[in-house]
Amino acid sequence: MEREVRYCTTEDGVRIAYCVEGEGPPLVVCPWFIDSFALEHLVPELQAFMRRLGQGRRLVRYDMRGTGLSQRDVDDLSHSALLSDIQAVVRAARLKQFALWGRAISGPTAIGYAARHRRQVSHLILWGTYSRVVDVMPPEAVKSLAALARANWPVGAQTYADLANRQTFPELNARIADLFRQSTSGEVVEQFFLTNLNLDLTELLPAVRTRTLIFHHMNDPVIPFVAGQALAAGIPDARLVALEGSTHNFFIEGDPWFIVNEMNAFLTQDAEPTSVASSVDVLASQIVRTVLFTDIVGHTAMMQRLGDERGREVLREHERITREVLRAHGGTEVKTTGDGFMASFGSVTRAVECAIALQRAFAERNTAPSAHPEALEGRAEEKPPAHGSRASPRAGRDVGASTEPIAIRIGLNAGEPIEEEGDLFGATVILAARIASQAEGGELLASMAVRELCAGKGFLFADRGEFVAKGFEEPVRLFEVSWRK
Repeated sequence: MEREVRYCTTEDGVRIAYCVEGEGPPLVVCPWFIDSFALEHLVPELQAFMRRLGQGRRLVRYDMRGTGLSQRDVDDLSHSALLSDIQAVVRAARLKQFALWGRAISGPTAIGYAARHRRQVSHLILWGTYSRVVDVMPPEAVKSLAALARANWPVGAQTYADLANRQTFPELNARIADLFRQSTSGEVVEQFFLTNLNLDLTELLPAVRTRTLIFHHMNDPVIPFVAGQALAAGIPDARLVALEGSTHNFFIEGDPWFIVNEMNAFLTQDAEPTSVASSVDVLASQIVRTVLFTDIVGHTAMMQRLGDERGREVLREHERITREVLRAHGGTEVKTTGDGFMASFGSVTRAVECAIALQRAFAERNTAPSAHPEALEGRAEEKPPAHGSRASPRAGRDVGASTEPIAIRIGLNAGEPIEEEGDLFGATVILAARIASQAEGGELLASMAVRELCAGKGFLFADRGEFVAKGFEEPVRLFEVSWRK
């Protein structure tokens, strides 16, 4: 694409640099953090992503005031001032209607502009962003980062880059840090952070009537996934694409071309809002599945102790209870493993509720009067069978089964499994099984992905530390879900 750099002036007299690339429907791209489009060559991965996105499209990009080719010496970096940057660029480029993409710190700016200019913004795309700063980190942490930027900007730039995932991408982070360092000064970064310390656009979210698509990594180390959930819940008709991955960057981990394809498909849709429900769970049913694994603890020993006939009776009762609870919570039985089940859910909330209900159902079954042999013997003495009659063989089997306690363990994981002919495959499924194997009888363990997706839902999670799952390079953090009333 041939780049043409232009300048425009905001209402408060600040000179803003912008560029126009390509031909086609316009997409206004807000800055990622404190970067400049003129220095994008320092990060070829980012440059390749933007070129792919710009194919068949007119990209309009600009440098935020205080950064890049725009005016560096500025007094106002408030939310309203940043809105005037977009307004100046839109007027200068003579855009009547366009799609708008807000990323990271420019997300609130894009949200604010879309809420105030409904007719202009046809589509809104948000990546790894937030509506209020407190969802990202506490005020004291923001002040510390601001102080670091002012005291030593090269170290501060590297620190900001490393927040995205230092261990996995050290060489890339060094180049990103160089992009940040050259794009602005530590004084501008400090001013931006302190000026927007208490930014909160929560009440403005319902005013966004533009068709909205939200991308967010479930394990984003910079801007937590709960911030993306809050956006999806607050913006009418918003769709949330929950992505696997533990980085904040959108152009490296996983399949960045999948993201480009999703954005292209979204941008080619009609600009009129659809009746898609504003719910994280609705979109999760289309993209993210929660996989549940259960199995009976001590199954082999039980079968040896009871024998095949009575052991099979216990398994039938286990199957009956499990299937009843799955049906009650909208779970799909994928398959049974003899002494356990694999099920999937379109809603992570329903999956956790179902897992809790399963543990409670078996706990109640194990403590019922029929589970105590002495109670059953007392009843037999009170009402002996009539002379010459025979006790029902079925009744005898039920009594035998009911006296054997059933302890199950459960593992939960959320992600994008591969579905073929009604079965599920892939890393999401394998990890769910590995997590279940770490549980004891009566325990319910979940992955970090499940915990993050359930934020604010009222469940109680206890950190159980990390373990190395077979077949996975990185340690997996486990959380125990409290289910006892």
